[in-house]
Amino acid sequence: MKALIKKCPSCHHDLTVAVLHCPECGLELKNDFEMSPFDKLNDEQADFLTAFLRNRGNLKNLQAELQISYPYAKKKLDNVLAALGIAAEEAEANESQPVDLSNVSADRSSTKASEIIKAKLIEAGGRAKVRLYGGELRDIIAAPNGRDFLCPQLIPLSYGIFDAVVDLLLHSPGYRARKGNARNFKLGEPGCEENTVAGAALKYMGKKPGEAGLDPVFMLAAVLEWADIASNCRGEIVLKSSYRSIV
Repeated sequence: MKALIKKCPSCHHDLTVAVLHCPECGLELKNDFEMSPFDKLNDEQADFLTAFLRNRGNLKNLQAELQISYPYAKKKLDNVLAALGIAAEEAEANESQPVDLSNVSADRSSTKASEIIKAKLIEAGGRAKVRLYGGELRDIIAAPNGRDFLCPQLIPLSYGIFDAVVDLLLHSPGYRARKGNARNFKLGEPGCEENTVAGAALKYMGKKPGEAGLDPVFMLAAVLEWADIASNCRGEIVLKSSYRSIV
């Protein structure tokens, strides 16, 4: 049996159910039946809700099962609630809520990538949107502790991770390095060597050869380009000449 189609393939308007059919006796009921909000969830939202219920609402267990960070799990839950019409206003309010910057400061005279990015984020009010290589926009948010930044799919990361990536680029031929892949490979394996951005990031986070971790490369590359420090290219990151001229 095929899955229920929710949108009109022609005009993309919400569909309604016109006929209910009993496969046992052939009885058909014709009317204009309205689908429930649960029927209107897309496949990704439905799968997340199923996993959420399977873990009895425990986000920690859900994170472990889906291998996602708490902020990303929380955001996906907010999206499901908004799709169900339960918490749309609350989700919008959280999106516009001011960021606590009382303990966040940056050395504006520093040429370190960490300080440049932190300063730019402070200027943006503690919240900014960066563009991934594929064009999708993602939020980055200054953490109240002044040391970390937050983004949807990752655990909180220290600003210092950008210094580790820039150090790699400064010591790489052509000031460029392959992004690498920490999602499918462990540190030191082909595809996640220490001379890739993924490998350098895992090493900075304290991982040892043979250990795995969340892959932050897609966000690190986007933030470095947003800060005008490096170019986010296909498969690699390239340090910009404008930044090289000041270090």
